Amino acid sequence: MLDDATPEALAVQFRILRRMHPAGRAEMMFDLCDSLRQLVAPGVRHRRPPWDDRAVEREVMRLTIGDDLFREACGQARGKDRLI
Repeated sequence: MLDDATPEALAVQFRILRRMHPAGRAEMMFDLCDSLRQLVAPGVRHRRPPWDDRAVEREVMRLTIGDDLFREACGQARGKDRLI
């Protein structure tokens, strides 16, 4: 993350972030998470064409939060090709 910007640009970004209200930073984080899910879902659909929307959504969640947290949140049962 830090390799794609000059130190001056990073300083400006950090100043802006520090000035933002916590609610604004939280909103920005939620927007980034939504964008990530929107980018990951087409890749899952491409790799697993027969999966329905619910299966794709669960796989996106697993890829986003990691296997351990996913199993803790959603259980450890496994289907043939996916966590269910």
